[in-house]
Amino acid sequence: MAMERTAVNPVTWSVEMGFNQGEVVSGHTRTLYCSGQTAMSGEGRPQHDGDMAAQLALSLDNLEAVLGEAGMSLANLVRLNVYTTDVDLLFQHYGVLASRLGAAGVAPATTMLGVTRLAIPTLMVELEGTAVA
Repeated sequence: MAMERTAVNPVTWSVEMGFNQGEVVSGHTRTLYCSGQTAMSGEGRPQHDGDMAAQLALSLDNLEAVLGEAGMSLANLVRLNVYTTDVDLLFQHYGVLASRLGAAGVAPATTMLGVTRLAIPTLMVELEGTAVA
């Protein structure tokens, strides 16, 4: 049975922002829970100190790498948690995230949380996802 996704949106404002209020997923055979992905190099070094747009883009690249290793892509993402040390700054660069999700044809259920800091002090954003196939 092929995976089927059904958006659940009792209100519609979130769709305009690129995410569904919820998603019912049926027929899937695999679920991938991704650890938080940040702007770290392949060698484990933080990148792009002070540059939210670049950190967000690299965090997405790293999330896509985990998905790809599991034979999935952003199109399989059904849940996305976004942690940031600066919500206002993240909103200024939210198009980086929204355009990549939009290009993948996906609007996962999303939560954004402002946090005091991430594991490494120079990091400003972390993406944690759940994907199904």
